[in-house]
Amino acid sequence: MDTHTPASHEVKLSLQTDLTPAQAEILDNGAQQFLEKLVQRFASRVPQLLAARETRQAAIDAGTLPDFLPETAEIRNSEWKIQNIPTDLQDRRVEITGPVDRKMVINALNADVKVFMADFEDSFAPAWNEVLDGQRNLRDAVNGTIDYTNPENGKHYQLNDDPAVLICRVRGLHLPEKHLLWQGEAIPGCLFDFALYFYHNYQQLLAKGSGPYFYLPKLQAHQEAAWWSEVFSFTEDEFGLPRGTIKATVLIETLPAVFEMDEILYSLKEHIVGLNCGRWDYIFSYIKTLRNHPDRILPDRQVVTMEKPFLNAYSRLLVKTCHRRGAFAMGGMAAFIPSKDPERNEWVLNKIQTDKLLEANNGHDGTWVAHPGLASTAMAVFDGVLGERSNQLDISRSEDAPITAAELLAPCDGERTEDGMRHNIRVAVQYIEAWISGNGCVPIYGLMEDAATAEISRASIWQWIKHGKTLSNGQMVTKALFEQMLKEEMDVVKQEVGEARFAAGRYDEAAVLMSRLTTSDELVNFLTVPGYEYLS
Repeated sequence: MDTHTPASHEVKLSLQTDLTPAQAEILDNGAQQFLEKLVQRFASRVPQLLAARETRQAAIDAGTLPDFLPETAEIRNSEWKIQNIPTDLQDRRVEITGPVDRKMVINALNADVKVFMADFEDSFAPAWNEVLDGQRNLRDAVNGTIDYTNPENGKHYQLNDDPAVLICRVRGLHLPEKHLLWQGEAIPGCLFDFALYFYHNYQQLLAKGSGPYFYLPKLQAHQEAAWWSEVFSFTEDEFGLPRGTIKATVLIETLPAVFEMDEILYSLKEHIVGLNCGRWDYIFSYIKTLRNHPDRILPDRQVVTMEKPFLNAYSRLLVKTCHRRGAFAMGGMAAFIPSKDPERNEWVLNKIQTDKLLEANNGHDGTWVAHPGLASTAMAVFDGVLGERSNQLDISRSEDAPITAAELLAPCDGERTEDGMRHNIRVAVQYIEAWISGNGCVPIYGLMEDAATAEISRASIWQWIKHGKTLSNGQMVTKALFEQMLKEEMDVVKQEVGEARFAAGRYDEAAVLMSRLTTSDELVNFLTVPGYEYLS
């Protein structure tokens, strides 16, 4: 394969910080030139795509409920298939997800899974040094040279002979990369993540029979998928690669996107291999999208499980839509982590089995776990259902009754409790504290929390305040009640983590940000946007 060497020219991207020699190796001139071409051609359309989201949201706020699009009915009603699924993505029965720090990358690739989704998004806080370290770690993993020695105990980590397939999840369209400016504006973080991972790894990946594979988060409309398809096609042309070399899996983790799954598949049909049930973000998006609708307010997040009608309908529609088009339908995340307490651990494993069996029986081709200790449990469930098959593309669900907008938007029963509200506050504050300190993936109360679960926590309370909802004990949820509970729960957190950890951390800043997000008149779209201001 020929090495691609772009014609040399002065890079007009403006770097806002000095690079160490190791960073300059990752953000070298060739990578910067390629990134600049992408930014020059595609960055200006990102604000337009984000503005279109706001226009659609304004209509929903005014009373129009989301629905399938009449203008794209022909795409939904006609017969077509996606282009193809590469050999090494034919079996994705269990995937592990996690951030891109060096030890995590090694452990995840060595886990009893088929795929590792290396994450620059929801389980990652995109501080500059960590972003570049992550790209270096993935490059070394692709080259097979990654290793790590724990400085405290000398334990050495290196890749097994047969590591999992690597997929890179880039940042969402809404997240900027403030360390690189184009015409005075921060560039889209997603283009930065995509450019560096592709540029440094595509040749080595293709040489070993894999390819440049991506997960695309937070899409809300098929126009956003079409934008990504253009980015991929331009890149393939730029590097002399056949159309469809770059492959993507799209997370259906926003409520608007569930009504455009056919259209998203169609817009990316040369490059897409499947859709994924990003259920935690989907729950957050349900709250955010329907924030003005008092009849669709969710209960405590602990009771919003996949058995709830609106979530079960989403899972089944995703399977039916994907398999009709020859695409994979990936299940959601098990956020539990193993426990050292045998009784608690048995409970966790039972929850995993129940959850994964529901997904497998719905026809999903695979599922996600957040911890290597749960991989074998999830694997056993899917092994049992799949039998000799590599996937479940043969499960069409074509006999199912059509799933309606009413089912996808169905109100969810369950209580709003004081315990639930207090738990939400503690989880959100602890997660925000970790995130603004540079850690986006945090074990809290037996769950591996990422940005999505913190988003649910603060958005739920915001919506309860907005609509004057009462808790099961009769208390009305107000800003004053929230502020009182926040103060009380900060004392609980201080007790739980210890005075020294609390004093050394950024808990007070996290509480201020939590308060700002929860009591604002307008619901802030993503906590990671104001949170990014805290990162270096």
